[in-house]
Amino acid sequence: MASSGALQKAIEIVSRATEEDKNKNYEEALRQYQHGVEYFLHAIKYETHSDKAKQSIREKCAQYLERAEKLKQFISQKDSTDKKKKPIQEGAPRENGKDDDKEDNDPEKKKMLEKLSGAIVMEKPNVPWSDVAGLENAKESLKEAVILPIKFPHLFTGKRKPWRGILLYGPPGTGKSFLAKAVATEANNSTFFSISSADLLSKWLGESEKLVRNLFELARAHKPSIIFIDEIDSLCASRSDTESESARRVKTEFLVQMQGVGNDMDSILVLGATNIPWSLDAAIRRRFEKRIYISLPEEQARKSMFKLNLGNTPNNMTEQDFNELARRSEGYSGADISIVVRDALMSPIRLIQTATHFKKVSGPSRKDPNVIVHDLLTPCSPGDRGAVEMTWVDIPSEKLLEPVITIKDMLRSLATQKASVNEKDLEKQRQFTEEFGQEG
Repeated sequence: MASSGALQKAIEIVSRATEEDKNKNYEEALRQYQHGVEYFLHAIKYETHSDKAKQSIREKCAQYLERAEKLKQFISQKDSTDKKKKPIQEGAPRENGKDDDKEDNDPEKKKMLEKLSGAIVMEKPNVPWSDVAGLENAKESLKEAVILPIKFPHLFTGKRKPWRGILLYGPPGTGKSFLAKAVATEANNSTFFSISSADLLSKWLGESEKLVRNLFELARAHKPSIIFIDEIDSLCASRSDTESESARRVKTEFLVQMQGVGNDMDSILVLGATNIPWSLDAAIRRRFEKRIYISLPEEQARKSMFKLNLGNTPNNMTEQDFNELARRSEGYSGADISIVVRDALMSPIRLIQTATHFKKVSGPSRKDPNVIVHDLLTPCSPGDRGAVEMTWVDIPSEKLLEPVITIKDMLRSLATQKASVNEKDLEKQRQFTEEFGQEG
């Protein structure tokens, strides 16, 4: 079997395994994970293209092996527990007059736990720290709070404790959620919960606060754990006399779980993100011991963002071109730069659609970039040497070579795509930072 076929088969199998894992069919998930790993190993054995491809497959293989081992241990412990339980005859008295394992057999709680289990991120996002441009202080704080305690637990004993709560705040599009993806990628051997208000709010009276409590119980059962709550202001805005009793109880339960008497939070990190930190309740704000301002990117970070978003798309950009783009994009967020590059990437497509003449050129083969093909067609001006009058509909798909991205394409997109953050918003962020936060 060719390596590409084995790799494709492995991806299909582990996708099914992940789905079974989410649906709590652990035995079937374990079988599928093991089956998928066999195909990954086959792909590694016969992969001949590059060391980078092999390394990527090895990382995937190790990730699914680790999950399979956890499932194997869980199933083994469950079977052992089931064997120890004695059957109780109908009508027989329970010890101390109480129902045995009443809480474990509570169907309402099981339903809630199943709902929250869907928030566990099974598939890592594959966003390494190197993909996050700038934000060095924020990355160091997250490594200090997440990576070091997991890798070197002996460093965090006695009075030295890891951070229990980190709040990432700043203008929209500056990379708060992207940082959370990097944490989920880099935090090996930890359980990552990605939570939104929809996961914790319910129309039924009293159920929302139970969901909050069960979330933290589930995190403690799977520790070390990271609970990421995006747009946390939607859950924990300032308490007021006009809010509903239900909303107040949710906030109270959240406060109790984050720092209540007797709660074990040593192996749990609550990571929150918001664009409007000033709307958070004061008690919630205090629970987040580190409050990091994720500001608009500086010039060097913007330069890196242009490069990262452009990736390996064919282009003729120079270092001087990237410096010019970084200089002209003052006030743009990471999301704004991403939109600028995406718009510029469409320029060759627009040129192909409007072109009336094409000419033959040489270029890399789609099947193997190392092989040069000499009869490809690319759009050109009517006066170019070798120009032939035709449109894109007349060209076979394998013969079309798109034009490369140029600095003109990027500058044209930069001129049409405006920054999404205004000075008024930035001033409120800076004021909050002066009072409660720290620069990221």
